[in-house]
Amino acid sequence: MKRKLNVNRVLIALIILVVLIVLIVYLLTPNKKDNLMIDLTNKTVDEAKEFASSHNLNLEIKEKYSPALKDTIIEQNIEVDKEINEGDNLVIYVSLGINYEELKVDESGDVPIMMYHGIHNITDNKYTGGNVDVDGYQRTKEAFEKDLEFYYKSGYRMIRLEDYVNGIIDVEAGLSPIIITFDDGLENNIKVTGLDEDGNIIIDPNCAIGVLESFKKKYPDFNVTATFFVNGGLFQQSEYNEKILNWLVDNGYDIGNHSYSHADFTSISKEQAVQEIGSVYNLLDKYIPSKYVNIVALPFGSPYDKDHDNFNSILKGSYNGKEYQTIATLRVGWEAESSPFSNDFDKTFLKRIRAYDNNGVEFDIEMNFKILENNRYISDGDKNTITVPKDKENEISNSYKLPIKTY
Repeated sequence: MKRKLNVNRVLIALIILVVLIVLIVYLLTPNKKDNLMIDLTNKTVDEAKEFASSHNLNLEIKEKYSPALKDTIIEQNIEVDKEINEGDNLVIYVSLGINYEELKVDESGDVPIMMYHGIHNITDNKYTGGNVDVDGYQRTKEAFEKDLEFYYKSGYRMIRLEDYVNGIIDVEAGLSPIIITFDDGLENNIKVTGLDEDGNIIIDPNCAIGVLESFKKKYPDFNVTATFFVNGGLFQQSEYNEKILNWLVDNGYDIGNHSYSHADFTSISKEQAVQEIGSVYNLLDKYIPSKYVNIVALPFGSPYDKDHDNFNSILKGSYNGKEYQTIATLRVGWEAESSPFSNDFDKTFLKRIRAYDNNGVEFDIEMNFKILENNRYISDGDKNTITVPKDKENEISNSYKLPIKTY
């Protein structure tokens, strides 16, 4: 009996010891929730400093104009509920508030839609500036890089063409939207040099996408994106068609329609026009169904006016049993286009700027951006409102049914 009592005491002692060990481990182990990022938006800078200090984070404070209350945090670089570790860099953005008059906010202003074709990794070109051909449709890599630097430092930020067409202008207050497009689906738009061990495409850093991806890393707030308009040959690398198209849409780029054979719509029949547009839509349905944009970049800018018999076939038709509907078309153009909120806006026939050098004349980049200095779209920082000077209120059509602010 005495021996049994001793055994029970030993068991009780062991249980108590195990409980104590578990309790000590629990107390000494950091709470998982304590290592997760919290939502700092709408909090004060002092609260952010306290959080960063208690978690040994490197805090960087940046400021930007915003409709939000002055001195409140509006953005952070670490996602909420993401695990954080000692020494991580935490960047917060603090609202400066907004003074529409000081920033010259004007959402009735014009928006540049830039038209590129090929990007060539050469330095020895005999034409003006960064032009590779006499008409400037082909551009050197160096010139393209300088273009992007110029846009960024001039206060422009990229937006998707489809967003522009749909009246969604998500740009920081005081800055202006810009849209980048490429025609023809050339190999040097996204050149694949092979596949890695996981079967993913390896992209030449000297092609257009290589340059854009480099700028995406250099300027995260540039919102790098572009729309690529393809013909039947897509990007001239048939063995990689599916991988290229999916990589583009998965990485923030858009694909549009440039007709199957780069047709001149003034010299073909209505049936041929339907085939030219419908076959590209069907091709994109094969590789990236529901992931492309229903926008057509008109080859040669044809048919040049909306009254042409073939124009309606570009907007709507049926080919091989599939119906298509185009929401917008792009001309070859020469100058910036209207605000999507302007009375003059017509998404079915949009102008573009040819991205080329011509010594500041004939509507080259230099000439167009000088013109834009006086009439560019300047954002209020809120994609859900339209803000214009009081004397421009009558220029707004507001077909998107957004609240209008004036000052």
